Amino acid sequence: MNLRELSQQFSADGRVEAVILRPSRAAPAIMVEQAVAEPGRGLLGDRRSANLRSGKPATKRELSLFQAEHLPILAAWCGLEHLHPTRLRRNLLVSGLNLLAMRSPFPDTELEWSIGDEVRIHVTGPCDPCSKLAAELGFGSYNALRGHGGMTARISAGGLIRVGDPIRLHAILDKAAAVG
Repeated sequence: MNLRELSQQFSADGRVEAVILRPSRAAPAIMVEQAVAEPGRGLLGDRRSANLRSGKPATKRELSLFQAEHLPILAAWCGLEHLHPTRLRRNLLVSGLNLLAMRSPFPDTELEWSIGDEVRIHVTGPCDPCSKLAAELGFGSYNALRGHGGMTARISAGGLIRVGDPIRLHAILDKAAAVG
């Protein structure tokens, strides 16, 4: 089996552990049971969706994801007893899948993921920490988050995302064939 085939195999589905909205830039993030994902806008009710207009080309940062399994280690690296996921200001807390592996290492291939029954996403890249997040988590947190800030995604099909929804590989797309 070659590396391309290996990079398309996942032993289990992932799961949405939390849905998080950021009502405005300065307001605390909130956890909700569900949210509507809309291509070109992100999650409705999130500050990012208010800044993006429907009908505009999709962006690479419509949705942000964070690895649930990384919360305890990140808390330890930041000197915190516990780290609540809303403090990270990422839209989805995901368990069961390596977020980095959700993005194909091959530029000519794109992995499309389903969340629940309706939503389809393409993981686009890392969601690097920023100074606002470093200020929220304290001294040394910027370096603790480097490489562990989560991932960004573009929404290709919208719908409802609920806590508990499965996340699974939906399609493997050949980008070269789509262009030609």
